[in-house]
Amino acid sequence: MLEISDLHCSYGKVKAVKGISLTVNEGELVALVGANGAGKSTTLRAISGLLASVTGRIKYAGKDILGASARAILRQGIAHCPEGRHVFPDMTVEENLELGGYLRGDRTGIESDMRRMFDRFPILEERRMQPAGLLSGGEQQMLAIARALMSRPRLILFDEPSLGLAPTIIDRVFDLILEIRNEGSTVLMVEQNAYAALEMCDRAYLIESGEIKKDGSGKELLDDPVVRAAYLGG
Repeated sequence: MLEISDLHCSYGKVKAVKGISLTVNEGELVALVGANGAGKSTTLRAISGLLASVTGRIKYAGKDILGASARAILRQGIAHCPEGRHVFPDMTVEENLELGGYLRGDRTGIESDMRRMFDRFPILEERRMQPAGLLSGGEQQMLAIARALMSRPRLILFDEPSLGLAPTIIDRVFDLILEIRNEGSTVLMVEQNAYAALEMCDRAYLIESGEIKKDGSGKELLDDPVVRAAYLGG
């Protein structure tokens, strides 16, 4: 579904991603793990069309999308659930969800999907007319996930979905991501909790200083002594 080859990304003169290549097959949950500043989030932003200084090749469903606008990439079926959630704080929960489907244009389908989101996230229905900025961190993360699903994506990019959340909420978020994958979506996830990410993913890539150092199944990286020593506390 997704093929990245020799990807380079820069912020001004700073090279954040240095020639990485990776693939994500349809129906997989693939994790990107590594230290802060390794280039993981930058990779997701490049896929989503949110960065200007990008070279290499990004193919999605057989089509080259490098250089396409974020709007065009979303239309093709890639949704991005960003780090820090980035809900629209002054808009209601319902309005945030409506924005998730704003490119679709099928009002009946949007209303049906919103009903499905409220069934899946009952707390959002309770808060539907409240400004999103008044939600707790966990509730905002649920809203960010539901907003991404409103576009009916085939591929979802999750950037640090557990960041800043309480342990009980983190478990719920990871369960949701697995449910989404099991329902047929493909997932590429950046996650600070390397152990949890490797335990739940099909395959993973370890990124260090903008380069991929290791890849394999989640179990293979969990069992790798170098990965264990550097990222899993031995």
